[in-house]
Amino acid sequence: MSLSHFNLSMVLNLKEVLTAVSKAQLTDHQAWRGRLVIWLGAAAVGLITVVFVRLSDLAIRLFFALQAIAWWVPLVVTPLGGMLIAAITTKWFAGAKGSGIPQTIAAVQEQEAMVSPLISLKLALGKILLGASALAVGFSSGREGPAVQIGASVLHSFRRLVPEGFSVHPHHLIMAGGAAGIAAAFNTPLAGIVFAIEELGRKFEQKTNGVVITAIVLSGLVSISLQGNYTYFGSLAVGHVDRTILWPVLVCGLICGVLGGVFSRTLIEASLPMNDWPARLRKTHPLIWAGACGLVVALLGLVSHGAAHGSGYQYTQQMLSGGVKEAWQYAPIKYLATIFTYLSGVPGGIFAPSLSIGAGIGNDLLSVFGGTYSQAAICALCMAAFLAAVTQAPITSFIIVMEMIDGHLMVISLMAVALLSSIVARLFSPPLYAALAITANSGNPLLEHKEKKRASPF
Repeated sequence: MSLSHFNLSMVLNLKEVLTAVSKAQLTDHQAWRGRLVIWLGAAAVGLITVVFVRLSDLAIRLFFALQAIAWWVPLVVTPLGGMLIAAITTKWFAGAKGSGIPQTIAAVQEQEAMVSPLISLKLALGKILLGASALAVGFSSGREGPAVQIGASVLHSFRRLVPEGFSVHPHHLIMAGGAAGIAAAFNTPLAGIVFAIEELGRKFEQKTNGVVITAIVLSGLVSISLQGNYTYFGSLAVGHVDRTILWPVLVCGLICGVLGGVFSRTLIEASLPMNDWPARLRKTHPLIWAGACGLVVALLGLVSHGAAHGSGYQYTQQMLSGGVKEAWQYAPIKYLATIFTYLSGVPGGIFAPSLSIGAGIGNDLLSVFGGTYSQAAICALCMAAFLAAVTQAPITSFIIVMEMIDGHLMVISLMAVALLSSIVARLFSPPLYAALAITANSGNPLLEHKEKKRASPF
């Protein structure tokens, strides 16, 4: 090659590099300022989520300390606490009721997401304080669903600091914040990305993925730096897994699919306007209704020696490690306690309770399989299956369980059981969070579900 050809080639390559730099906005100060704002927002999501997680853990310990004083304490604390939380929520934080995931989905679906009544720093504060308070008085709820609305609210609020000309849609900030919140709460970054695709957006645009992944990575780094690189339920020995696990997959998938579908349908039905006396009581006397639901949860806790209360983390961990053998009543009691917690209207999620219910179902089914597989393996199958049936988000469900228990040996079986249970659940209910988001917009998700069933062979 001659020197002139070499010089020409160098000039062309330099032009290509400069063009690429220009397109990537690597020399644009406004673009770097916009990126910095989003990075700071993602780090703030991780920090606030960790604060909420620790506050929730402290609240659960506080309740069990109160319960240890006397057996009758929950019969007073839970109903009165529920009434107080419902009053504060209704008066000052109406958008903070329930899980927080349906509100986030509804905010993403809004045409104008610059200002949303479902996403704000005020609601994030209410969700943190009232969500932890619900656990402190003994309700059966989780912190992961609220973490989605908190994360979405925090990152969405940073849009005010983004410079003009920096291209980022408010919807992308809501999705990224919600995904970062659940990833930091569970310490499951891969599940956070899939959750954004499968639940929050139902699609993944090219402009969205960079914001979502960046937010999850940065919030995860903050979470890990404060809490350590932990596995939610620890590294468990699931034992040898081979093709004979097909039988447990079928049984767990079918049973959890039915129970999860009924569970989801119950929550959706409870969100629709009804004319029966419970619905009228709930509408006309919401505080009395919240107290009555709290009393039911307290009674369930009394007969289960406290198992009905809290997120269910400790009981789930004991079942996965083989520390609980005879606890057949745990799954139905936790099932009912979570439903009545949702009916009460207090802020709180159902992710963690659903996983706990699934572990309880797996514990009850263990004897059916004759000891071929470990307790951890069967419980993990039912955790993924029940969560997938409730949410009808099978990919998110099996990835969450896989990351939470370090269950990479079971990836195929977890995937299969989640897909099977979600298909079975469709016979009973539409997807829970999407349906509740429709309800939040005054629609009827059950009518839409009937139309889809007519049009689909599944």
